[in-house]
Amino acid sequence: MIRLHRQWIGLGLLTLMLVKAWLIPLVCLDYELRKDYIAKTLCVNRDTPITMCYGKCYLAKKLNAASQQQERQAEQNYLASLIYQVMNTDSNKLFEYTPVTFLFLDTVQYRYQSSFIDRLSIGSIFRPPVV
Repeated sequence: MIRLHRQWIGLGLLTLMLVKAWLIPLVCLDYELRKDYIAKTLCVNRDTPITMCYGKCYLAKKLNAASQQQERQAEQNYLASLIYQVMNTDSNKLFEYTPVTFLFLDTVQYRYQSSFIDRLSIGSIFRPPVV
């Protein structure tokens, strides 16, 4: 039963996404199907018989409104995603600082003795002259 509900919800969301993606072609299809009605009743230039508009002004208005609506929706989605990224409270690691500690398990000691130590002592360099 739950699976059936999920399928219907998924199908409904898919239909809404397709309607949104096909908004401009649907407006053009609506114009083509109702061309005579639009030319007689909804056209701005219906009172002037000289013009050959046939409702294209109505189509231009609807297409302009649909494109502006899509631009506003895209802008709102972009702003919402920016705000979500900044105000994301699910992540606790945003400003978390953990100090790095290094553990030296074995200290290595090197024993090195230079063979020049006896020659470099200060006492052997400075002595009074021998007569």
